[in-house]
Order: sequence, then C-alpha cells, then structure tokens
Amino acid sequence: MRWQACRWSPGFPPERDEADLDTARRETNSPPSSFAAMHSQIKHLLRPNLCAPVTLRRSVCAARQRGAGPAGPRASSSSSSSSSARPRRSYASDAAYGRAFASARDHPETFWGDAARDVDWFEPWRNTLRARDPAFPNWFVGGKLNMCHNAVDRHVESGRGEQPAVIYDSPVTGVKRVISFRELQDQVSRLAGVLVKNGVRKGDLVVIYMPMVPEAMFAMLACARVGAPHSLIFGGFASKELSVRIDHAKPKMIVTASFGIEPGRQVAYIPLVEKALEMSSHRPSKVLIYNRPNMEKASMSPQLSLDWDEEMATARPHDCVPVPSNHPLYVLYTSGTTGTPKGVVRDTAGYAVMLKWTMSNIYGLSPGDVWWAASDLGWVVGHSYICYGPLLHGNSTILYEGKPVGTPDAGAFFRVLSEHGASSMFTAPTAIRAIRQQDPHCALGRKHPLSRLRSLFLAGERCDVETLEWAKSSFGVPVLDHWWQTETGSAITSSCIGLGNSLTPPAGQAGKPVPGYDVRVIDDDMREVQPRTLGNIVVRPPLPPGAALSLWQNRDLFKELYFTKFPGYYDTMDAGFVDEEGFLYIMSRSDDVINVAGHRLSAGALEESVMQHPAIGDCAVVGLEDALKGVVPLALCVLKNGVQKKQEDITKELVKLVRDTIGPVAAFRKVLFVQALPKTRSGKIPRSSLANLVNGKPYKISPTIEDPEVFKDIETHAEKALRYRED
Repeated sequence: MRWQACRWSPGFPPERDEADLDTARRETNSPPSSFAAMHSQIKHLLRPNLCAPVTLRRSVCAARQRGAGPAGPRASSSSSSSSSARPRRSYASDAAYGRAFASARDHPETFWGDAARDVDWFEPWRNTLRARDPAFPNWFVGGKLNMCHNAVDRHVESGRGEQPAVIYDSPVTGVKRVISFRELQDQVSRLAGVLVKNGVRKGDLVVIYMPMVPEAMFAMLACARVGAPHSLIFGGFASKELSVRIDHAKPKMIVTASFGIEPGRQVAYIPLVEKALEMSSHRPSKVLIYNRPNMEKASMSPQLSLDWDEEMATARPHDCVPVPSNHPLYVLYTSGTTGTPKGVVRDTAGYAVMLKWTMSNIYGLSPGDVWWAASDLGWVVGHSYICYGPLLHGNSTILYEGKPVGTPDAGAFFRVLSEHGASSMFTAPTAIRAIRQQDPHCALGRKHPLSRLRSLFLAGERCDVETLEWAKSSFGVPVLDHWWQTETGSAITSSCIGLGNSLTPPAGQAGKPVPGYDVRVIDDDMREVQPRTLGNIVVRPPLPPGAALSLWQNRDLFKELYFTKFPGYYDTMDAGFVDEEGFLYIMSRSDDVINVAGHRLSAGALEESVMQHPAIGDCAVVGLEDALKGVVPLALCVLKNGVQKKQEDITKELVKLVRDTIGPVAAFRKVLFVQALPKTRSGKIPRSSLANLVNGKPYKISPTIEDPEVFKDIETHAEKALRYRED
C-alpha cells in the first residue's frame, strides 16, 4: 500500500491539557568593550554566596510589545554604537521574540500546532498536547508521519530534487562528493529495501557503527523510512562499550563499515565489532558491512555478514512507512554515572516539528542555504543538525570527515566554509580554541574568503570571552553561544536570529530561553535567586516538542534522574545565573561548583578569568582538597604555541588576574601547566575525573574521550604538585 503524505490543518480547536505556564525573561545592555572593563564585568558577573531569593515575574511579552514587527530569517546584524562604557544595541525586532516566547508559554498547543503545519502528515493529530504526567508529555497525539519523507522525499516532490542535500568533504581521504536530494532518495529507499529484505521491521532497532561518511546518513534515514529506531554509536568505539550498548539495545541488525580514518592511521572496525559480539549475550541476525573504496575489503562469517554493495545492487526501493507521532526515531546513548546504560529516546513528530522550526527561527536560514554543523554524527548535534534538521528545512548540509587542526592545518574550517559557500556554522568552543592555539593570528584562515558566511553558533562547552572575541575577529560574523543538552535535542537558550534577537549579546551569555522552555534559576531550597546569583538551572514542564521521550527501557530512571531532585521541575544538572535582563549564563555542571570556605564559585567563572591571560590557550579549573579551606581552585592550563615566558611568572600573573577579576574570596594560587586537556568528541572537559585525579583518587576515563593518553601527562604533573603540597 502506498501512503500519501500531505499538509494537515486540523479544523478543530486545540485541546488544553496543561495549565498555562508563566516565566520571566528580560534583555540587557552590551558589556564593556575594553580589556579593563571586561575584567570589571567578570568580577561583577556573579555573587559567591546565594542571596535572599527574589521571584522574577515581569512578562517578556509585556516588556517587548513596544518593538518593531517580526523579522525574517535574514535579520539585520547592524547595531548602533556608542562611546560609553555600555553601548546600546539595536534589534531587528524586539516584538517577534517576545510574542513567540509568550505564545509558547501561555498557549503551547496553539503555538506548536501552528509549527506542526510545516511538516507533512499521513494522518492529522487529534490533540496537540496530552501531559497527564508532566515528565512524559505526549505531543501530536493520534498523528502519523514519517521522518524520512519529510527530510528527503517531499523535497524531491516539491522540485528540489537536483539541489545538493549532502556535501561530503573528507580531507583525511581527499574525497569530496555532492549528493542531491534525488540521489539521496534513491540511495535511502534502496537501503531501506535491503533492511526489510533482511528481516528489519517497524519497531526493530538497528545499531549503526560507522565513520563520518554519507552512508552513515543513508543508514539513519533508511531506518527512519521503515520505522526502525536506530542507535548510532561512534565508529571506533571500544569493543567493551559497544558490547554494553548491543546488549542493552538488542539490535535486529548492525550496520558498520570496514574502516574509519584518523589523521595518519586507519581504524579497522570489523575486529572491534567481532570482539564486541563475543562479549555480548545478544546476537543480531545480520551485520551489513560497507567496504570503503580503495581499501582492503572486510567481512565476517557468511551466516552473519552482508556486503553493502552486493545488497544494494539488487535492492528494491521501499516506500516510507507511516508511524505514530511518539514512535521512537532513535536511541542515543550518553555517558553517565549511574552504572546503567543511559539511552535517550527521541520521538518522531515532536522532533521533526522542533528541528524544522529551529532552522529558520534560531539559525535564521532559508531553504537552499548551505549549513555546516562541525560535529560527529554520533553526538546529538550530529543527529539534529548534520542529518535531520537541515534536511527537514531543505538546506544543504556539510558532512566533514576531518579535524579543526591537522587535516591538514588550522585553516581547514575556513577552507570548508569558503569552498562550499556556507551561510552558517555550528561548532564547539574547543574547536575554536584549537585553531586559535595553532594559528593565533589567523594567518591560515585569512587565505579563505568567507563572503557567504552570516553567523557562527557555539555549543557543547561554555565559551570564554577571549575565544569569543577571537572568533568574531577571525570569522568576521556574529558569534553566538547557545546551550542545549542531549536530552533536549535542540537549544534550551539561544539568540534566535529569525525572531530578531540581538546579534551582539553580552559576552559570556548563552542566549535567552528558546520559546517552549520556561527556564528558572533556583537555590537548593527551590527558591528563585536574585540576578547574577549562582544557582541550579531548571525548566518548568512540560518540555516542548523534540525533548527526550524517556530512557530506553527505563522510564523510572528517567523520572528519577531529571524530575526528582527539584519536584515540579526538569533538572538540567547545570549551574549558572540569569542577569537583570534575562540572559542566561551557564557556568558549570552542578557538581563542578567549587565550595571555597563556604563560598560557591563556578569553575566557569574562574576559567573565564584565567583565559584572559594572553599566554593561555586552554584551561580547566577543578577543586583541590585543602586542609584549611576544604577546597581551593586549581587551574590546569595549556600554553599557546610559541610562549617563551617562564611558567613561574605566568602563575604570578594569573593569581593577580583572578584576584582582580573574581576577588580574594577565590583563594586562587595554584596552577598546573599541562600539554593538553582531555575532551570528549563534542568538546566537553571531564572535570569530575580531573578533580579525582589531582586529589589522588580513582578516576574514570569516559569512552568518549578523544585522547585518553592525555590523562597520563596530567597525572605525572599532578603527582609532583601533590608531593610539593605534602612537603
């Protein structure tokens, strides 16, 4: 039976299942622009102790109705300037964001029901929202759709068949390839036929274990086409971690490749898969192997192994299968400390609606624009903004198999942006720091003109002011930090370009709450704190469309982790503060807050201060146990290339810098110089592991760490520091 999708506009009033929500958000002035003024601002950013609570209630709608009309997706980036210490900023539209935020807060069913009309449906939804349990909201109840149809087929049907859908750029192999929406439809529909021919049905889970190649995206979309949830795991992931996920997910099939390519070496995937299966109690029915061109061919036992090219040569195209709105699209495993595999489950309808909405309203893109999310498909960023988000919106998405530096040099990102005419980019601050460390004056980057680039978004790790300013100068466009999590699937806070938010927000902020997210900052007693007071960042439920449905096969753990510590709120497990105008500042994970003699200091604020020093290329601050104060901050610092100054002199300057910007309360006196910091592939620094390491305690190395050897160098330096401390 061939299903026909169409745009549904239900002719009935939306059902209200939840009480109206309220919140308070405001906007602020620009930060001081001078170096000295920047120091002053950091000192002013937050108060070390929790102050008396205050409830913020001024509606953003009321505060913003005086502005101009709605802005289009290409809002102006101009801003008025002033010679004063705090210049005023102009906005493309003050009212558009305020109206959207208030509407999503007060009338979520109407707001998201309107957004859902930009998605094709096989059957319309009966109720926009049903949230009998606030932890498990059910969006678009009764509707049926298909993610692959919305991301691929409908663009072919609407005349975009010849437009580039995927732009593959692989400096590690020297291969470039442009795949149109029509070719993408052909590849994905035939691969879907291969899955079905070999026993995969709607509801069966498929593990994808592949490098950054187009075939990995084909596999994701083919699974979505037949209604088979996928679980994409980093190619090259250790066999033990892979086996744990196989046992937990119990896949019907595994889709993998012969090799992954890292700078200077090949990673053979098949031995890793074979070893993982030996360690697993679950056994998939088949393993489909994509053999990379011009490399050694790989296979497994004939009873288990399928060859990609042979299967595709005789495959019959398969149509899109309608699935219910809450049908699982994928399971994405995240690193956690619970001891139980934590697989975030994403639904189909809510995710499609939210991602489609964000591409224009947050990122300011029009269909046809070229977009680049410089991440890995194995991360949530890769799922949302390499694969599904841009394709849903009709954008051309860049798939990059390379590194920020070393493939071949620190000009790589600039080359890709210039060569493919990207309009906007999304990357992690750690990538920008790596480029800045290797090419501090951007001599390599300036060789590549960025005439089409309009904006650069950052996420994954908070961005320090120095890195932010360097990126603005080097890329020549607004650089906007925003904040989100694997669990949410898209931004919680951001500068929403398409809604007219400022393109020059205060340094250090992560934007304002995205419509649909009612963000609060509370103390441990669940009272809202004063502006610029460090607290726990929480969200009033229900969460908007696209947020996690649950954890795979563990609803109880989902509720316990995210909705128990602060009843009535979703616990983001991040710490930060809001300023007087509603901008949110993410300072650290809640467990990274350092308590110095009773004063709560965020690791982020201290790192912000240390990074002001011109010799420091990267930094992580953790708590070092101290007999007098309980804990004191220790800065692990990476020097920029070419720094000649003595480390003792730099340490003295850093101590003075932190004292001037944070204050004596920080009790900052200890610096450890290291060669590099351990980071996950998304740029996150495992501060809790580093804290255990420097305190001589057992520490865990997450399987997502890019270079585990970094810990050994840090451990060597830390042992010397601990011996010195004991002496």
